[in-house]
Amino acid sequence: MNFSLIGANILKLLQQYWQVFLLQGVVNTLKLTSIAVLFGVVLGTLVAICKMCRFKLVRFFITIYIEVIRGTPILLQLYIFYFVLPQLLPLLKMSPFMWVALALCINSSAYVSEVIRAGIQAVDIGQTEAARSLGMNSRQTMTRIVLPQAVRNILPALGNEFIMMLKETSLASTFFLGDLMTSYLLVGGATYLRFEALIIVGAIYLLLTYPLSQVVNAFERKMAKDGAD
Repeated sequence: MNFSLIGANILKLLQQYWQVFLLQGVVNTLKLTSIAVLFGVVLGTLVAICKMCRFKLVRFFITIYIEVIRGTPILLQLYIFYFVLPQLLPLLKMSPFMWVALALCINSSAYVSEVIRAGIQAVDIGQTEAARSLGMNSRQTMTRIVLPQAVRNILPALGNEFIMMLKETSLASTFFLGDLMTSYLLVGGATYLRFEALIIVGAIYLLLTYPLSQVVNAFERKMAKDGAD
């Protein structure tokens, strides 16, 4: 293997296609990830609250929702949202990008809901009892007392979810939505330098995920230290 030639080819690709890799691939990947995680957290919070409600029927359907999403491959879910739902719901004028983002959001919510539920249950029950004794109703207790304390417990897990979703967006390349893996397919197909293009995309993914993972690890260490103190 000629490493000098590979290095030269990588530099050549970066010079010619940096806009495809960086401006298009990175921006679309981060956009897709941010939409999926942001709305996944909002929906996941609602799912977690419903999972803990006192109505058995609600808990039953929420449990089915979580198990179906977590028990089926994410690629299958993407196919359903990309090919099936637009035909079943033609009045929803959504772009292919938004259908894929919605699929990732639904997938993320099922996992995030369990993280949030665990974070809520980790809050001392005495906090809830104290709030109720002060005259707060269930909604006020949850939004003003429990959730703010639960956020500290779930932030590291949400950071890991963002990192996981950042990598899972690579499946969007199946539909050529302009993410990083789509950039690899386009550049590799145009230049036949697939190995070099793959190295560039892999390095970009690493540059995106490694700092995030270090931030999450630092936050976890700080929480462990505060807990020990």
